[in-house]
Amino acid sequence: MHIAIDARVINSGTGTYIVKLLEYLQQIDNENSYSILVRAKDKHYWQPARPNFTVRIAEFDNYSFAEQIGFKRYLDELKPDLVHFCMPQQPILYRGKHVTTVHDMTLFKTYNSDKNWLLYHAKQLVGRFVFKRVAHTSNHIITISETTKREFQAFTNIPDDNITVIYESGEIHKGALKPYRELPFHNFIMYVGQQPDYKNLRRLAAAHQQLLKKYPDLGLVFVGRMNRDTKINKAFYEKQGYRNIHFTGFLPDEQRDWLLTKTAAYVFPSLMEGFGLPPLEAMAYGTPVVSSNASCMPEILGDAAEYFDPLDTDDMAAAIERVITNPKRRRALIKKGTVQVAKYSWRRMAEETHAVYMKVLQP
Repeated sequence: MHIAIDARVINSGTGTYIVKLLEYLQQIDNENSYSILVRAKDKHYWQPARPNFTVRIAEFDNYSFAEQIGFKRYLDELKPDLVHFCMPQQPILYRGKHVTTVHDMTLFKTYNSDKNWLLYHAKQLVGRFVFKRVAHTSNHIITISETTKREFQAFTNIPDDNITVIYESGEIHKGALKPYRELPFHNFIMYVGQQPDYKNLRRLAAAHQQLLKKYPDLGLVFVGRMNRDTKINKAFYEKQGYRNIHFTGFLPDEQRDWLLTKTAAYVFPSLMEGFGLPPLEAMAYGTPVVSSNASCMPEILGDAAEYFDPLDTDDMAAAIERVITNPKRRRALIKKGTVQVAKYSWRRMAEETHAVYMKVLQP
């Protein structure tokens, strides 16, 4: 069989999901052929290790006319037996067998202030139509948490038989870690990732400023690309006169993960998530996690995190303080985190996804 995987977002926030899927699919399946569809800029981002995997260019923007018309024509000419769309954005008139992964429903529940208001809400309208259409044209839907499954089913009314939860995982970097030399603090808490409004990072910064009154040497480190929303947040903190906040910009995994081994706590204040991968990655390094109690976080992190109400800055500051000042609590969280992260497996994710492929491909 010929399976195409729409990996046009491989170099984005959800790219880890695709990279890990491809890594382990290569170990699992040496019989079927795979076409990995990427944007031209990412043609060298991931390279196959097996001859039955081939990278192909699919230069079509998400939520565009080119995606609806040109990408459909591209797939019709490619003639795969199955397409795995790793995101809901896809040609809605495509008639071939296909599976779709839905990561979260944040598009409909949020507005990012760094975006053009009119264009963002237009995208939401298009997205609503696409999500509902995809729910009923896909041969099967994959979600990455029970929370996303419930939200997607409430939005689309698709039955349980047509949707499967397949969890992601968290793991440590396979190579040697590399120190981040520009770190201005000895004692710090940290966050990794993008900074749209729903990540709730301004409340995290405000909670950190409260903690500075008792712990004046405590730093807050933000790791991630300095894109527009991150720059807007940085300017806001500077205008407010906030202290001891450091932005690293993009870091390679070996430096990002070195910071995870040094931080007093990893803090995840998000208002909504589809899975919440960074806290699990922190747990894999033996880092205590302080997390929002919203969305899927209790489902994914279990009893291995110190939780807070993400809308309550005082509660957030108190939860962070309990972890960074109480050695017994830290040890308990580290131990529970090791157990929790072991419940997840990227290989199992790929195996379960492959099983969905085989089920859909049955005559």
